[in-house]
Amino acid sequence: MPTIVFASPKGGAGKSTSAVILATELAGKGASVTIIDADPNKPVSRWAKRPGKPATLTVIADVTEDSVIDQIEESARKTAFVIVDLEGTASAMVAYAMSRADLVIIPTQGSQLDAAEAVKAVKLVRTQEKAFRRIIPAAILFTRTSAAIRPRTLQAIEIEFMEGGVRVLGTQMHERDAFRAIFAFGGSLSDLDPAQVSNIQAARNNALAFTGEVLAILKPSAVASQAKVA
Repeated sequence: MPTIVFASPKGGAGKSTSAVILATELAGKGASVTIIDADPNKPVSRWAKRPGKPATLTVIADVTEDSVIDQIEESARKTAFVIVDLEGTASAMVAYAMSRADLVIIPTQGSQLDAAEAVKAVKLVRTQEKAFRRIIPAAILFTRTSAAIRPRTLQAIEIEFMEGGVRVLGTQMHERDAFRAIFAFGGSLSDLDPAQVSNIQAARNNALAFTGEVLAILKPSAVASQAKVA
């Protein structure tokens, strides 16, 4: 079943948030999902300890450089989707996880400094392609963007990536209070209280668009699993 890896050499790029959003959206539609929390800060594991984690979603935190490939392959045999949240460095663990990916998502904010770090992740994917002699699809995900304004700097960075042959997701993860709130309250976007968190529906629409685009990229590897989340 599809393995989706979230990777970025830069901390604070939105890896863990995007990973949890995708996982909860898939699980909310009935798919079985495993998140492998390979980030030393364990943000996903802390989220999972709060109430509301979907019953079909499993979080695995005890993963090492030596065990990450075995853990990915074992999880892929058990669940419809495997999502890996990696540490923010270019380590052997990151490389090993990428080697098993059906899609590597590289979150980045819309600045030249952040884009330069995203390029490092793209280069690491290309290195793994050569080492393992297989194509590893990768895509840039812009995070913490404005839903109302699309700055020229962001547009320019997007064009640079595409001209360099790097896929850029059409969906961006906007700056939303609801995305932060699930780490404070637990659960998924659908569990949030409108009295405590604003614009939940806008965040859900954003999450659904992101999930749909990821599934579309994963075809045909996700075609069997997509039936579970339709």
